[in-house]
Amino acid sequence: MNALAFAASPRKNGNSTALLNAYAEGFCGAGGSLEVIDAARSRVGPCRGCLRCNLIKRCAVRDDGWPALSEKILAADVLVFAAPVYFHHVPGPLKMILDRFRSFLHVRITETGLVHMPWQEWRKHFVLLLAMGEPSGEDARPVVELFEFITGVLGQGNRLSVVTATGLALAGQISMDAVQLRDAYAKLGLDPGRADEDRVRNLAFLKSAYELGNSAVRS
Repeated sequence: MNALAFAASPRKNGNSTALLNAYAEGFCGAGGSLEVIDAARSRVGPCRGCLRCNLIKRCAVRDDGWPALSEKILAADVLVFAAPVYFHHVPGPLKMILDRFRSFLHVRITETGLVHMPWQEWRKHFVLLLAMGEPSGEDARPVVELFEFITGVLGQGNRLSVVTATGLALAGQISMDAVQLRDAYAKLGLDPGRADEDRVRNLAFLKSAYELGNSAVRS
C-alpha cells in the first residue's frame, strides 16, 4: 500500500508535521510506503478558472508542478493532509493544491445546483491531520467540511479519517514535556498547572496518528 502525504506547515517544527511523522511511523512500520510533499515547495500554482478541464479531462495548466503531482495523487492508495489551521482553514499552498482537484471532475450546472462526476471512480483513504491553537476543535470545522465534500464527490468508495489536535499554539508544543509546557504556559499567561494533563493529551494525539497509519495498512 502506498500513501502520498502533504505537509502544509510553514513552521520548521510544526505540530502538524509531528502528527504526520507519527502517522508515517505507523504506516511504514506496518509495511506501507509513504512519500511526503512539502506543499510550499510543490511548484503548484492556483487554479486559473479556465474550466477547460471539463472538456479535456485534465488540468489545462501544464507549466507548473501539477501534471507530475496529479499522477502521484491518482496512483496513491492513501492521501494524507497534515496542516495547521490558520484563520479557520489550511495554509495557502495546500489550498492551491486542493483547488486543482477540480480537474479530476466534470462539473455540470443545473437549475437546482451543480452535478459533480469524477473522470474515474476513486477508492482512496483520505487522512486529515490538523493542529490548532483553539481548544475545542471548532476552528477546524470548515476544513473538515471541505474534505467531506471532496471525498464524497470523487467517489462513494472513498473514506475520510480525521485527527484534530487542539490547544497547540506554539511550534513543537505537541512534543514538549511537562516542564517545557509549564514554562511555555507561564509565558503565554496560561495556567501552568495544566501542563501534566496536557502532556498526556498531546501524547494521545500523536498515538492516534500513529495508530491510524498502522491500521491503514493492516485493514
